[in-house]
Amino acid sequence: MVKRIVTGAHYGLRDWLMQRITAAVMVVYTLLLAVYILFHPVADYAGWKAIFGHEFVRLATLLFLLSLFLHAWVGMRDIFMDYVHSTLVRLALHVAVILALVMYAIWSAQILWSIR
Repeated sequence: MVKRIVTGAHYGLRDWLMQRITAAVMVVYTLLLAVYILFHPVADYAGWKAIFGHEFVRLATLLFLLSLFLHAWVGMRDIFMDYVHSTLVRLALHVAVILALVMYAIWSAQILWSIR
C-alpha cells in the first residue's frame, strides 16, 4: 500500500470555486451596467453622479470591486506559489499584494460613499 504524504496548503476546490463565483459576479455587474448605459446614455459627470448616487448601485459596485480584489488575490497567490520558489520573497510578495488590495478596497469604499 502506498502511503500518500500531504504537504502544502491544498486550497484546490475552494479557490477554484472562489475564482468562478467572483468571475460570475463581475460578469453580471458588467452586463447590467452596460445594458443600463446602453438604454440610458450618460453624457456628463452629473449623469454618472446620478447613477452612482443610488445606494443599490454603490453596494453593487462595492460587491463587484470586492469580487475583483478576491479574484486578483487568488490569481496572484497561485502565480507566486507556482513561480516564486524562495519562501522569503514569496512571503514578501504576498504581504505586498494583500496590503495593496486592502488599501484599494478602503479607497474604493471611500470613493463610492463620498458621492452625494
